[in-house]
Parts: sequence; C-alpha cells; structure tokens
Amino acid sequence: MTDAGEAEALKRRLGRVGVWNSTLSGQAASVGREVAAHIESLGYGALWIGETPTGKEVLTHASILLGATHRLTVATGIANIWARDAVATANGANTLAEASGGRFVLGLGVSHAPTVSARGHDYRRPFAAMNAYLDAMDAAEYGGPLPEPPPRLLAALRPRMLELAARRAQGAHPYFVTPDHTARAREVLGAGPVLAPEQTVVLDTDPERARGIARRFMALYLGLPNYVNNLRDLGWSEEDVSGGGSDALVDAIVVWGEPDTVIGRVREHLDAGADHVCVQPLADTPRGLLEHLRVLASAGLVAA
Repeated sequence: MTDAGEAEALKRRLGRVGVWNSTLSGQAASVGREVAAHIESLGYGALWIGETPTGKEVLTHASILLGATHRLTVATGIANIWARDAVATANGANTLAEASGGRFVLGLGVSHAPTVSARGHDYRRPFAAMNAYLDAMDAAEYGGPLPEPPPRLLAALRPRMLELAARRAQGAHPYFVTPDHTARAREVLGAGPVLAPEQTVVLDTDPERARGIARRFMALYLGLPNYVNNLRDLGWSEEDVSGGGSDALVDAIVVWGEPDTVIGRVREHLDAGADHVCVQPLADTPRGLLEHLRVLASAGLVAA
C-alpha cells in the first residue's frame, strides 16, 4: 500500500498546480533551462516532461532541467518502461533524486502499442509488464548515496492500473482526462495516494479557432486505444470519439477561453479529488508557452 507519509510529503512538494510539456524535448538544452527557470519564478510547483520517440531521453532531460532550477520539482510524465530496463531506470531515478535534493519524481507508464512495437517489444500484456518492471526496480541494488528514494507515480487511467498505482507507487498521473475521470480515479485510489492529472489549455476565446487548435492536439490521442477505451468507460459515445471528437468531448478534454475559465477547470479537478493539476498550454513556441503561463499565473492559477 502507499505509504501515507511519503504521499503527503509528495503532495506538499508538488503544490496544487504544475506545468506539463513535451515540446521542450525537441528544443536546445539552453532553451529548456531558460523555460524551467521561468516556470519556477512564476510559482508553479512542478514541471512534468513527456518522453517522445524522437526527443531527449527523459532522465537526461530531467537532469538538465533540475540543474537549471533550485526549488522546482521535475517529474517524468512519463518515462516509458520499454525505453530502458528496470535497473537503469532505478539507478537513474536514484541519481537524480540524490543530486537534486529530492526534487525528482519518477512517473512511469506502459506507453502505447505502436511506440512499443517500434522498439521491438510485445505489447500484449502491458499490466503484467508494469508489475514485473516494478518488481525488478524494487529488487535492484544501488550503491550510491541516497538520502531519500525518489517517489514514483504510474500513468493510470482504468481501475486495474489505478489500483496498482495505489499499491505499488505513491499515486497516479492520468493524462487526457476530464474532472469526471478524476472523481472516479480518486474513488479507486482511496484517500491517501497522490492524484495528479494533466489538463490541456488553449487561451483563446474564439470557439472555432480554439476547438481547431484542440482537435489538432487531440488527433493523436483519439487514435490510441488506451485513451479511447477510457473515454468509452466514462460514457462517451462512438460519435463523440470519432471524426476529430465532438464539440462536447473537445470542450471536456481541452479547456479554452479566458484565464478564469482555465482556473475554474483546474478547481473542478481539485474539487473532484486531485491533489495536483499539471496544465499543458498549447503554444507554438517556448516564448508562447511562457506567455501563457505568465498570464495564467497573474490571473491566480498557481493559487487555485
């Protein structure tokens, strides 16, 4: 079971609101350092970084960002278990935890069949693969100094993986979800484990333009069974998940409009049981990302 003290300490470390981003993995390290330092200065509690097949290796990337900051927690959202063996992940996470003074959080996930197959692995039993991976991590010996082991969260959408996150990690990091999912996830996890969902954001008040941006973002995820099956479980119809997504689904997954609308959605997640919400502004450039985050911080998001 999740250790209550470890989970509570992680909740305090993350804060109520963080930032999720995968585009920095394709930017120069100098750009990543600058963006991370700005995010820290704006008062966000954590920076979550995605791992992409063509971007920076996620543990190395986390090291770059941790080295550019002093208080900010850096979390992987997520480290793909098929990208490195369990011992390498355990050793890397331990190294980052010690070097950063405990500011690193290891988010782990099973990824998706196309990405896993491209690496030459068999995706038929992802739940069993995660369980075995955690066994191997727990059995790994580490000879370096380690004042405090790094906390870990699992990318979890449906009940079995959420239950595993409650038993074998400090909690869960759901992605591409709604506040309704957050409420269901909290019910499965119970009161103690950390629940840190991602929330995508478009700062645009024009419905057609905002939904167009959202649909371009959603196209990839609506082609992946893990996410679509989760949406079906939540009651969304075939019409909702087809053809780029219905307006209702788009609005449920991607919050768009004024900063107050975004803050309201984040509060919906928090009211539904989230401990921490990581916002993902859809911006074309690092400068645009920081401007979105500055506007949201000025409107009171970090105090949500």
